[in-house]
Amino acid sequence: MSKSIEATIDRIEEDICVFILENNEKLILPIGKLPTGCKQGDVVILTIEKSKGKTEERENLAKDVLNEILNED
Repeated sequence: MSKSIEATIDRIEEDICVFILENNEKLILPIGKLPTGCKQGDVVILTIEKSKGKTEERENLAKDVLNEILNED
């Protein structure tokens, strides 16, 4: 399941974009994450989605590393 939030591009600086969210909080993201053609003042929809597969991969990696550490002689 994903969640979306409306955000306005407040400004674009060198390699970052500053968004103002619906609740007036700021969010900073790399400019490379913007769709082509976005500019200051544009309203965008930001979507956040949980990646079950990636979460499981990272959990497995953490378990493997921990097992390696605990099993070293």
